Amino acid sequence: MNPLPTACPICQAKDLTVTGFFCRECDSRVEGRFQVETPFAGLTQEQLAFAATFVRCEGKFNRMEEELGLSYPTLRGRLHEMIRAMGYEPGRDEPAPLPEKARRQVLEQLEAGEISYEAAMEQLQGG
Repeated sequence: MNPLPTACPICQAKDLTVTGFFCRECDSRVEGRFQVETPFAGLTQEQLAFAATFVRCEGKFNRMEEELGLSYPTLRGRLHEMIRAMGYEPGRDEPAPLPEKARRQVLEQLEAGEISYEAAMEQLQGG
């Protein structure tokens, strides 16, 4: 069975509307205007298979490396491709990393007892 198309095969418009469903078991048809709203709708079959493997392996790349025979950088690249295909930008919501000099300064302050563990963690995590 073919997956739902994500773009018009004639003009490539991305705003398709599903207008019918058919049941082979009872020979019923349902017609109307249905919109499929899921971030997974735009994924290729390969990306959906990757997502299924990701879930099955509980997001653990070391297990995915064994199962798929791919390296960590390749897996991470495919994950980022899938995230972009879903309309998101990987890492956009992550705080910018603390520069090395500032990170060392925080760790030195923690070691000297000048700041608490909680304060150090907040600073290291970009807070």
